[in-house]
Amino acid sequence: MESPKKVSDYITQWLKDYIETSRMNGFVVGISGGIDSALTSTLCAMTGKPLLCIEMPIKQEESQLSRSSEHIKWLESKFDNVNSIRLNLDSVFDSFCDILPKPENIDNHELSLANTRARLRMSSLYYFAALNKYLVAGTGNKVEDFGVGFYTKYGDGGVDLSPIADLTKTHVFNLASHLKIIKLIQNAPPTDGLWGDDRTDEDQLGATYPELEWAMEAFEQKTPQSQFSSRQKEVYAIFKNHYNQNQHKMQPIPVCKIPVELI
Repeated sequence: MESPKKVSDYITQWLKDYIETSRMNGFVVGISGGIDSALTSTLCAMTGKPLLCIEMPIKQEESQLSRSSEHIKWLESKFDNVNSIRLNLDSVFDSFCDILPKPENIDNHELSLANTRARLRMSSLYYFAALNKYLVAGTGNKVEDFGVGFYTKYGDGGVDLSPIADLTKTHVFNLASHLKIIKLIQNAPPTDGLWGDDRTDEDQLGATYPELEWAMEAFEQKTPQSQFSSRQKEVYAIFKNHYNQNQHKMQPIPVCKIPVELI
């Protein structure tokens, strides 16, 4: 990234223009303790518009909680327009789990519960958004949102606007460094925080973000696979598998168009 300052200024102005056009009052961002939500919340704070940061732990790792809290403290020390809430969703999640029938497939059950966490958080964000006439700012980056589809449909994918979705993870880290986001956040391995353990995004995806960024570019440019090393072939296959499997997230909702003669 040649000019992090120009990029951060551009996104901040884009956010200001959007909120003024939408006639809404401010932004709400879910703070996970990761780099993406830290950058998104910082950029929203830089607009000068009201920003509500919400922590929503569900059986969360203590390290993730401490990172999110430290980031919010840092943000509130720098910006007067920032407020925060910690909304513990453990009891809500437990109550939901208690009424579920016994699953036949435990693997699908665990994945469904992970996605349920994201959807409970989305519902919580929209409660406060509606309460205050705020917009929910998404925290997805380019590789997650348009490459491998690494998000929960109607969970963290349910947002009003996406300020960093045209930035790769590398760009996100560069901007975070430029904006002096706390080192605790910058140095933490990326994780979605949906499993109640310390598994990272790399553990789940099978490749690092720089590798996936390379694969996404190679895919878009139709680079011949004959030019790939053995590891590059492996990463490219991982990217293609996620890309194809998650098209249902990344494409618009299909609508059954009824022929005119049938109506």
